[in-house]
Amino acid sequence: MPKNHRFDHNTFRVEYQEKLNLEKIPSQAGKELKDKQFGAETLAADVSSLQAAQSLLYAAQSHSMLIILQGMDAAGKDSTIRHVMGGVNPQGCRVYAFKAPNDEELQHHFLYRPVPCLPARGMISLFNRSYYEETLVVRVHPEFLVPQKIPDINIEKPKSLKKLWNRRFKEINAFERTLTSNGTIIVKFFLHVSRQEQKKRLLDRLTEPDKHWKFNRRDLEERKLWPDYQRAFEETLTNTSTEYAPWYVIPADDKWYARAAIADILASRLESLDLQYPEVKPADREMLREIAAQLQAE
Repeated sequence: MPKNHRFDHNTFRVEYQEKLNLEKIPSQAGKELKDKQFGAETLAADVSSLQAAQSLLYAAQSHSMLIILQGMDAAGKDSTIRHVMGGVNPQGCRVYAFKAPNDEELQHHFLYRPVPCLPARGMISLFNRSYYEETLVVRVHPEFLVPQKIPDINIEKPKSLKKLWNRRFKEINAFERTLTSNGTIIVKFFLHVSRQEQKKRLLDRLTEPDKHWKFNRRDLEERKLWPDYQRAFEETLTNTSTEYAPWYVIPADDKWYARAAIADILASRLESLDLQYPEVKPADREMLREIAAQLQAE
C-alpha cells in the first residue's frame, strides 16, 4: 500500500453476485478526505506512487494492467483519465475509447473488439467504456442486437434476452480469467453519479461555451432511460465482479474525490505485485564499470 493510503478499498468493491442497489450507495465524497484541497494533495501523492509503480511494471515486463472505466454520460470518465493517468510514462500506457462497433466488428463475437487493445507485458491499457457496453447499452437497447445476427436470439422474447445476458456474463468472466492467468491485473471502475449531478453537468455543457462541444442531444434521450441503465449496471457489476477482476463503485459526484480514490486503488494494486527492477549479471556489471571508466577518462 502507498504510505499515503487513505481509503478502505473494500468499501467500494462489489462482491460477486451480491444484491446491489445503486440508489442506496452514496455518490458523494466520503469522509476519508476532509476537503477538496486535501483531496488534491492525496491525489498528487498517489499519482507519484502510480508513476513509480508503472516504471517498475514497464521494466520488469512480467505483468500488465487493464483498467476499465464505465459510467453514465457525464460521469467524469475523460477528466479522470487526464488527472489520474496524465503523469504516467506514455510509452507504457495506451488509452482506448470504445464507440459503437463498426461493420467489421459486428461480424464477430463481441469480445473480438478488445483483443487488439489488450496490454502487453509491462504495459497499461485503459478502456474508456469497453466490451461491457454489450451488457449495458445493448441491454437497454436490444434493437442493437439485430445487426449482430446472433443465432437463436429473439429480441422480442424476454427469456431469450435473459439467456443472452447471462451467457455474456459467463463469457466475460472466462475471458478475464484467461487474461489474469497470463499476468494481467484487471481493475474495473464504475463512476457512480447521482441523477441530479448528471443534470448539473449536462446543463454546464449547454451553458458554458468551452463545454458546448461535449453536448450530444442523444444524452438527453438516454437520460430518460436512467432506471433501465441503473438496473443494467447493477446486474452487470454483481455478475462480473470476481476475485480476480473486481468492480469498484466510486462515488463520483465530487470529481476530486473520485480521482483520488481511483489513483489510490491503482497505485496499491501495482505496488502489491512487489516488482523489482531486473538484476544485472555480475559480468554485465563489470562491463558497465569499464564503460563508465572509459567515459570518465575522456
